Amino acid sequence: MKYALFLGCNIPARVVQFETAARAVMGKVGIQLVDIRDFKCCGYPVRNLDQKAFLLSASENLAWAEKFGLNIMTLCKCCFGSLKEAEHFLKEDGDLQEEIKKLLAAKGMQYEGKTEVKHFLSVLYHDVGLDTLEHNISNTFEGLKIATHYGCHALRPSDITQFDDPVAPSIFDKLVEVTGAESVDYLSKLECCGAPVMGVNDDLSMNLTEKKLANGKKAGADYLCAACPWCHLQFDTVQKMMISQNGSEPLASIVYPQLLGLSMGIDEKILGIDMNQISLTNITSFFNKGAENVE
Repeated sequence: MKYALFLGCNIPARVVQFETAARAVMGKVGIQLVDIRDFKCCGYPVRNLDQKAFLLSASENLAWAEKFGLNIMTLCKCCFGSLKEAEHFLKEDGDLQEEIKKLLAAKGMQYEGKTEVKHFLSVLYHDVGLDTLEHNISNTFEGLKIATHYGCHALRPSDITQFDDPVAPSIFDKLVEVTGAESVDYLSKLECCGAPVMGVNDDLSMNLTEKKLANGKKAGADYLCAACPWCHLQFDTVQKMMISQNGSEPLASIVYPQLLGLSMGIDEKILGIDMNQISLTNITSFFNKGAENVE
């Protein structure tokens, strides 16, 4: 299987470990990732300011992937939501759709709706499959409890993203449990991480973050697991700032490809474990060293 990898703007600049870990994991399970140098911003930053600018930016990415005959795999859920919205919108007829097509044509491009946008987690769950992932596990986590954070843009609007049940999602939990860890249920599991209002209303942003962290701790979680760079930054970099202000105990965040990569025996440097702001140094103490790889 082959996908066009859409990194977006944030990962190369601020969460490089998400990319390196994802590439390593996908290499393990036989997924080929293609880099399209002409990819640009997904349009998310202007989505609520200028719909035409948003759709044009997003549609150019769809057109480039279609030109290569590839589906898109995103790591960022903001990018996923934006590209899925554009994919859905451009399949309908209307004046704006026609204008976008004309603007693409002026650049020698076209989009006919042949490219599908998928998130990293969806590719692992639906296209790779849990059995294949289990086949590549060399160390299982024993007694490790993880609080999953689904994020907003993957689940809603559900008729467009079609990622999982927006009320009772389970994909992420099952992907965590394939590593041998336990995915714990906790209050505010499906609520916002607080990142969208950081820089606009920092108190509200950190209150939302603190609520999720407190509920995760109360449920007995050892770590929080995210699969979006913005969410991870909120739980990692912003949480570190919060700790410096109030001295609270951390609930460290790990991005999913790091968690999966560790259980696959991928080197910690490749996974960027030391790049996380809040230390993950104790996580391998949960390894069940007797786990067998069934390869």
